[in-house]
This record gives sequence, C-alpha cells and structure tokens, in this order.
Amino acid sequence: MTDRIDTAILKLLAADARAAVSQIAGSVGLSQSACTRRIQALEAAGHVTGYGARLGHRGLGFRITALVDITLGTQIEEDLARFEAAVSRIDGVVECALVSGGQDYRLKILCRDLDDYERLHREHLGRLPGVVTINSSFVLRAVPTRSEADALFGGAA
Repeated sequence: MTDRIDTAILKLLAADARAAVSQIAGSVGLSQSACTRRIQALEAAGHVTGYGARLGHRGLGFRITALVDITLGTQIEEDLARFEAAVSRIDGVVECALVSGGQDYRLKILCRDLDDYERLHREHLGRLPGVVTINSSFVLRAVPTRSEADALFGGAA
C-alpha cells in the first residue's frame, strides 16, 4: 500500500518519467536521498514497472486503430497459451487481453491504413491457432481521458 507521498511521487513519475529526482523531491517535500529511496522502494514493490515514451502513432504513419474481438474453439489452457504466444509475435498488436463475455480475446492493433490491416488480417489474424471468429471495429476518434495515475489515485478529470 502507498501513502500520500508515494501516491504523489507515482503521479509525478507518470506525468513525466524524465523529471529529475530533485524536482520530484521538492514537489513532495522530501530530501533528494529520501525521494530516491522512495522511488527505489516503489520500483522494488512493483508499483513502477518501467519507464518509457508515449509515441505519437498517427505522426509515425499508423493512422488506423483496430479493436479486434476473437473467439477460440476451446478454453483449454494449452490452446490459450498457444494463441497468446502467436499473437505476441505479430507486429502492430499493442494489447492483447483475455476477456469475459461473448468473445475470448480483445486485441488493439495499430496499422498504417486499411490495406495494412487487411494484409495483417490475411497473413496473421486468420492463421492464429484455434480461432473460430474474428470481429473487427475501427476507432473513429480517441476521446481524451484521465491519465492512468489520475484514474487510480484521483486528480484532474
């Protein structure tokens, strides 16, 4: 569990992972060494699992986001593992979630255009092991929402 200082540190790191420890320490009222220890403890506890950049996929030429619902023929653990291993090797798949409901998996896929998605569907999705149905939807507009940190800990809406 985190206290209010840990929560503030997590929110600051989520907003700008490149922020200097001295800047974070000043914002939360800690010395730099105490803040460093807190950050290391948050990392060790698994509350921070990594640092990275958010890429502007549209600016990089990936203009289509597809949400793909997939139903498999069985729910046998070995079949799920085989499917997940195959999905992990497909370029463009940025999320794969085992879900409840009428389908088994939901994939989020970034593509350059519809021709790129059609190629990916033909060459990869249609060949995934155990697939019975594939249902694709395309994002028309991404609606801005709160950051993950704000959603978890409260904050700007």
